[in-house]
Amino acid sequence: MADPNFRKLPPPAQAPEDEPFWAAAAEGTLLIRRCRSCGDAHHYPRAICPYCFSSDTAWQASKGEGEIYSVSVMRRGANAPYALAYVTLDEGPSMLTNITACDFDALSIGQRVAVRFVPTEGGPPVPMFTPIGD
Repeated sequence: MADPNFRKLPPPAQAPEDEPFWAAAAEGTLLIRRCRSCGDAHHYPRAICPYCFSSDTAWQASKGEGEIYSVSVMRRGANAPYALAYVTLDEGPSMLTNITACDFDALSIGQRVAVRFVPTEGGPPVPMFTPIGD
């Protein structure tokens, strides 16, 4: 089983517009943005909808669950091993993330995962995912 704290994580870069995202992460909640014009949710949460370019977007709490769309396990190099994946959230958007606290050899496309927040060095925790039921 891979240790989620196998490497030290630098604090994430933050911009004023994503302050609510990081504040919610510190409380254990994953936020996404939803466009009020077209209805689509998106991640990385930015103020302008990437689908219709409307500025009428709002923060929405995500359930924090989804499925692995794509995964690659890095076994060589600095900080290896780690699993890099795209996770498609139940609310629709996909996010680039790490899969942690699991057997990397057991990961598969379509596998259900849930968010977990991993501490960083001096910054807010970052959302990563772990398989549900493992």
